[in-house]
Amino acid sequence: MTTRDEEFVEFASAHGPSLRRTAYLMCRDWHLAQDLTQTALAKLYAAWGRLNWLDNPLAYARKVLLRTFLDHQRRHDAHELVVESVPDTAHETSPELRLTLLDALGHLPPRDRAIVVLRYWEDQSIEAVAELVGTTVSVVKTQSMRSLTKLRQLLGEDLLT
Repeated sequence: MTTRDEEFVEFASAHGPSLRRTAYLMCRDWHLAQDLTQTALAKLYAAWGRLNWLDNPLAYARKVLLRTFLDHQRRHDAHELVVESVPDTAHETSPELRLTLLDALGHLPPRDRAIVVLRYWEDQSIEAVAELVGTTVSVVKTQSMRSLTKLRQLLGEDLLT
């Protein structure tokens, strides 16, 4: 294996699970999240030799993942009905609350859902989210505000505070 390959394997091993969780939060399907992550990592690998100038390859990987997710949503077959339940995992909050929140996220359009996930779940700065989504800071602020308002309507004010 070359040094380039070893560096990529190290990166993918370290950040792959985090990217998959982010993909899941965007698409709400573990199998699709795995596919999106693999596709994003394949695209990232193809460009890996040219990325030596990047200060933060993880941010670039998130951008590739976001673009892969949004491309998938634009396809006609992207609106499949997921029939398998969410796997049980250990979480700090109650499973019922988590499922309720994930269901509410599903009511947001894909781009707005991605903004909310990146901004609040991944704790990205407004500027980082704007760069990832390819929009301005003001659009991220506006869409975040509107999305949170919609989530509050769906969930009730007390669940989001």
